[in-house]
Amino acid sequence: MNRRTEWALLAGRIVVGVIMLAHGIQKAGAMENTIAMFDKIGQPAWLAYMTVVIEGVGGLFLIVGIFIVPSAILLGLTMAAAIVMAKLPMGLIGGFEFPLSLLALSLILAVTGSRKLALSEVIRKSGSS
Repeated sequence: MNRRTEWALLAGRIVVGVIMLAHGIQKAGAMENTIAMFDKIGQPAWLAYMTVVIEGVGGLFLIVGIFIVPSAILLGLTMAAAIVMAKLPMGLIGGFEFPLSLLALSLILAVTGSRKLALSEVIRKSGSS
């Protein structure tokens, strides 16, 4: 990929990573409220815990640049689930516009990856020398 594309993917990776990490931390810090929110939409508590882990760890992985494609896939699936299970009835504006944007960025990262300033690239290059 050309340099501009790699820089753009890095920007998208960091933005999604920071947002998802922040949401994971927020949900973990108020786990009882998170479980109650999931219960309100008819989802089990274990799914709330799983969402916290995917958002927190997946976001962190995107920021540091490891397991980018699997993290982006899981985060994208999480956003798709949020849209379908919670945000769709609210409509686009003020409803599912934000998770849809994160879903789109996650999809881009899942398809392309992102090597710029990624820890996985440092590890790969040091292993091949």
